[in-house]
Amino acid sequence: MKKVRFGIVGTGTIAHRFANAIKNTRGAELAAVASRTREGAESFAREFGIPACFEGYENMAQSDCIDAAYIAVPHSGHITCSMLMMNAGKHVLCEKPMAVNAREARQMFDCAEKNNVLLTEAMWARLVPGTLKMLEIVRGGVLGDILGVEGKFCYTMDADEMDHHVFRPEHGGGSLLDVGCYGLNFASWYLGDEIESISAQADFYNGTDCHTCVLLKYKSGAIADISSATLLKKPNEGYIYGTKGYARLPRFYAPQEIILNTEQSGESRISVPYAGNGFEEQIEHFCACVSQGLRESPVITHAHTLKMIALSDEIRKIISLEYPQDRG
Repeated sequence: MKKVRFGIVGTGTIAHRFANAIKNTRGAELAAVASRTREGAESFAREFGIPACFEGYENMAQSDCIDAAYIAVPHSGHITCSMLMMNAGKHVLCEKPMAVNAREARQMFDCAEKNNVLLTEAMWARLVPGTLKMLEIVRGGVLGDILGVEGKFCYTMDADEMDHHVFRPEHGGGSLLDVGCYGLNFASWYLGDEIESISAQADFYNGTDCHTCVLLKYKSGAIADISSATLLKKPNEGYIYGTKGYARLPRFYAPQEIILNTEQSGESRISVPYAGNGFEEQIEHFCACVSQGLRESPVITHAHTLKMIALSDEIRKIISLEYPQDRG
């Protein structure tokens, strides 16, 4: 299989994680990096031995040294950078959430279709061994009918990080979009998307939600309890409750260990480690889609991504959180 040549858009923390992961994959190579500044691009290129670096994203988009771009800028820049790359004929793997709102997501998918390229949201947690194993367990009926899901992804920023883009509404900041998207996706993997009602409460800092709690009631009768925070630490774990037992998942959205407790077998533990830092599987999956000529991932589908972003839109209306992008 011919390797997919990636260019990274952005040089922040998440870009570093992607660059480290791509070294452990068979289907991809890191060919270029683009930053707003020449210094930023050159520094990143030196660190990872990347052959080409660009000042400005437009220059990399027009280059023939890459086949695909990984978008690693803040949420607010996802649509602009993704469409820039797609309009230049590049496939795009865009960091989550793919868009600030559903209107942007639809525009991005329309752009991908127009340019006949692959666009996939980088919901890496859906592809790790722990999630695949948990889905296998649930589908096998080990836990019975699933009636409850809980997921908490809550962290607190340091005092010297309060100017971070997660606290800036113009960048689509706040806990819901930053990490709450993991909880919403987690619930959907095990409960589906037939939601009957939504309730939510939030606390705010600088016009962004710094602590949000969401309850989703499904037509099946199941209930999901999802919380996210940027200024409050909670145990980063989740639960899946069924009529025959339950599962506890440390780092629930992408677990490396599954603790099962069932009526039949009592407690048991299953180890499901990453291949590396957790990003390897999504890179390999994306490359497989490219090599097969697919224009949509069969796992992280356009419809699913759009539903999750639209769900975030609904929750934001309930907690009265608006972004400048919503007025466009």
